Amino acid sequence: MSKRELTPKHRQVLDAMQGRTDHPTAEDLYNTLRSRGDRTSLATVYRALRSLAEDGLVREVRGLGADRFDPVRKPHYHLVCARCGRVYDADLPYQESLDALLQHRTGSTVSGHEITFFGVCASCLNAKEEGDGKSS
Repeated sequence: MSKRELTPKHRQVLDAMQGRTDHPTAEDLYNTLRSRGDRTSLATVYRALRSLAEDGLVREVRGLGADRFDPVRKPHYHLVCARCGRVYDADLPYQESLDALLQHRTGSTVSGHEITFFGVCASCLNAKEEGDGKSS
């Protein structure tokens, strides 16, 4: 993690990330900041998020459409809902043994891994079941 000092904008973006579980995009955070009366630009928010991710203060979740950011820094997995598009933290223990296994099999150095599961979240499944029950 870098020891560089946070600028006021970086701190503001980091503060806006705290406590969020929705894995927001830069645009989501921009809209949050604007609703709070901040006059920052989307480009500034995006640059701040990239910098915070480089410094290890937030995690970048890639490959899910627009880049998303996660205030949870410890390694963990994600579930992406195919219906609503939300990203959830998967309630599974992180398997460090996978790093060692790949390292052993390939002779490579492995520093970590990310796994994203794709499916339908419980909220969408429950909404479908409720909808099915009403149409009978």
